[in-house]
Amino acid sequence: MKQVYTLEDLESRELLDAGADKPARLAVIGHPIAHSASPRMHQAALDAAGIDARYIRLDIEPGRVGEAFSRMRALGFIGCNVTVPHKLEAMAHCEVHPDAEALGAVNTIRFDADATRGFNTDGPGFARAVQDDFDRPLAALKVVIAGAGGGAGQAIATQCCLLGVGKLVVVNRTLEKLGPLLRRLHLLGPQTEIVALAFEDPALAEQCLGCDLIVNTSSVGLKSGDPSILPARCLKKEHLVYDTIYQPPATPLLAVAGGLGCRAANGLSMLIHQGALAFQHWFPGADPLAVMRAAMSRV
Repeated sequence: MKQVYTLEDLESRELLDAGADKPARLAVIGHPIAHSASPRMHQAALDAAGIDARYIRLDIEPGRVGEAFSRMRALGFIGCNVTVPHKLEAMAHCEVHPDAEALGAVNTIRFDADATRGFNTDGPGFARAVQDDFDRPLAALKVVIAGAGGGAGQAIATQCCLLGVGKLVVVNRTLEKLGPLLRRLHLLGPQTEIVALAFEDPALAEQCLGCDLIVNTSSVGLKSGDPSILPARCLKKEHLVYDTIYQPPATPLLAVAGGLGCRAANGLSMLIHQGALAFQHWFPGADPLAVMRAAMSRV
């Protein structure tokens, strides 16, 4: 069996399931995708529930998400998770749930008989992860989101506004990209003070120091040699610091945070919580959280 499958492997069941003892019926799609730990926790949950199915990694190039969905439907897939960089593209190829529409991205697909339906478990999963890791409700925190233009950043920013955080600072390389997000945030969270900044803005450090929770939702930190998404002057020891990246487990941002004495966590807890919520979209009534946690504790 392969560690990573491609669109070409979706040509037939014979090709996809060669050498496997269970049919591939769930997947995570991304580009790249080899680093994803999702199969570990989802396969454990499937096995514990006695479901005859395999969960695989699918490397899908940008622009081919619709084709991938069509092939998966034809092969009888139950659904898939959607990760970087496909969370926005996926919205154009499914019937988007209102909650996912509000969050601005799709990260979970379910192939129903009558439609391909898209959901988003990133926002709720993140809120549960913050509660678990820091024992603080997200709604009670002032939040900075670094790299807010991507799918996860938009979902988390929207979740913050839906919960009514007192202040939300969204930071991105290009402010122009944040325009639609900001309009949506102001509508969804009229009680939240919203500040938008570019990374080079001289006010960035001051804005960060006035908040409680710093979140990296960009891909900066995935590759060896990446810098910290934020310089040390933007952090203080009282900060809670969360990096949505979980591989590597200690990103440059978390290294800076640790050196300052901040309470910090990586994205493993969010991965588990959003994964459990996704699993429940595919199998209503399931409760896979404990099994998934146990599986990921062995990473």
